[in-house]
Amino acid sequence: MRVHVVSDVHGNAEGLARAGEGADALVCLGDLVLFLDYADHSRGIFPELFGVEAADRIVELRTARRFEEARALSRTLWDGVDRKTAVEAAVRKQYAELFAAFPTPTYATYGNVDIPPLWPEYARPGTTVLDGERVEIGGLVFGFVGGGLRSPMRTPYEVDDESYAAKLAALGEVDVLCSHIPPDVPELCYDTVARRFERGSSALLETIRATRPKYALFGHVHQPLARRMRVGATECVNVGHFASNGTPWVLEW
Repeated sequence: MRVHVVSDVHGNAEGLARAGEGADALVCLGDLVLFLDYADHSRGIFPELFGVEAADRIVELRTARRFEEARALSRTLWDGVDRKTAVEAAVRKQYAELFAAFPTPTYATYGNVDIPPLWPEYARPGTTVLDGERVEIGGLVFGFVGGGLRSPMRTPYEVDDESYAAKLAALGEVDVLCSHIPPDVPELCYDTVARRFERGSSALLETIRATRPKYALFGHVHQPLARRMRVGATECVNVGHFASNGTPWVLEW
């Protein structure tokens, strides 16, 4: 059995269309939408609406952790614009292309920049969406927990710690634990390019220690200090920033 795993697709529909080649199934750990590319500030919804210069400034402020100034600039830019309508139209355009690229079968969960209420409109037969749910693939039980935790970035799909922990508890014991965000381990949460710690989940770390899955797979941190490490009996793996590398992580058994 061969499963390909991707995360942080961020608009890479071309790569996504090839991601399932040679695999029995594709697993996607979220962040399909591209709001702003930190490597190329001309790409994404934000520069399409406000231009590259504004994107440059937002990235500069966020990288410097000057979040209040970034939010103030964002408020100024959005003033007079119907934000909900503009963003939803842009996201719908991306989702139409990205969901069409999913191979069959695909098992997917949400990232923190995704908009879950829109997914049922675009998920075709052969794409199974799971969040706080489990599924058997080739004799192994995969559990999925989507979204991120509350953060200064205030991205679309962030939940409180209690809700996230409840989704984890609903899974029970699984062989492969799939999430968008990493467990709360410093080496797995630090982004070496953004130069900051992303939020990991302590409940996820506790679940790994308690239930000892074979693998814990995740994304979210694009350039992590450590891409994989063991926590007890579990191999924890950041499956990579698919938007930039276009290469799925391979799990075979």
